[in-house]
Amino acid sequence: MTRPADLPAMTDILDAADRLAGHAVVTPLLSNDRLDAETGARIFVKAECLQRTGSFKFRGAFNRISRLTDAEKQCGILAYSSGNHAQGVAAAARINGTTAKILMPEDAPRSKVEGVLFWGGEVVTYDRATESREAMGQAIADAEGRILVPPYEDPFIIAGQGTAGLEAAEQLEVLGATPDLVVCCAGGGGLIAGVGLAMRDAFPGVEIWAAEPEGFDDHRRSLASGQRETNERLTGSICDAIITPTPGALTWALNSTQLTGGAAISDDDALDAMAAAWRHLKIVVEPGGVAALAAVLSGKIDIAGKTVCVLATGGNVDRAVFERALARA
Repeated sequence: MTRPADLPAMTDILDAADRLAGHAVVTPLLSNDRLDAETGARIFVKAECLQRTGSFKFRGAFNRISRLTDAEKQCGILAYSSGNHAQGVAAAARINGTTAKILMPEDAPRSKVEGVLFWGGEVVTYDRATESREAMGQAIADAEGRILVPPYEDPFIIAGQGTAGLEAAEQLEVLGATPDLVVCCAGGGGLIAGVGLAMRDAFPGVEIWAAEPEGFDDHRRSLASGQRETNERLTGSICDAIITPTPGALTWALNSTQLTGGAAISDDDALDAMAAAWRHLKIVVEPGGVAALAAVLSGKIDIAGKTVCVLATGGNVDRAVFERALARA
């Protein structure tokens, strides 16, 4: 990629995979007979909740930060995130010998704040309902000379996230399984853009579906209108990890051509899917990270008789929220 605004290609995902080797976890692709029987489909779940720092975000953060020059590392990093990108950036920063200051919403789950602090990141809070993290982040980066590492609007971030799709495709091929659908959560769209790119390369006919919270289904509505739509609210869903105002401009350039459709899930759908992931797959998944599985299990996407690859993207959930999910079981 010669220009920062260039869209990543499959070669960039392969390059990111080489860079991440030995640093990122090759997460398992899980299945369960009872889950298949209950849904009437063959379901494979890519457990990115078991990734380093507890979410896929480490992939993109490491791919971006590992490319900084020594002079840039001396400046330090500025990032903004509800928590998973924050932890990925903090970890990648420490591993690559630099520092990170992270803007996080005041209502971020405590487990995510603690994860950032563990990796030596400095946390600055903001009110997501009244303050713009983008504007605040740029102002801090400019004032302190820090390198801004955005959560999704960066080709290296997208390529790094795409390695989750590359791994899943390779794992499916080993099993002799060809997916009819890939279902992935969508916030700013970086993960689903990279995953869609990798999956379409391996399985050209596969459908790529976005899963989003009700009231924050900007990708689904954007696909219907043909242009980037904006959500009316900035808060109000248990799925904190995937609440964003609108699809990213860079990510939408890929997602507008790759996505088949979108599904909106309720908070109850997310809690039920968290319980199902615990019961059937023995994994802990946070509300936003289980959105794709929730869309499948709640019937928001037709999967009958199909082979489906679902991404479980994060497991950083506070105890009280997880207890709510288990109570529904």
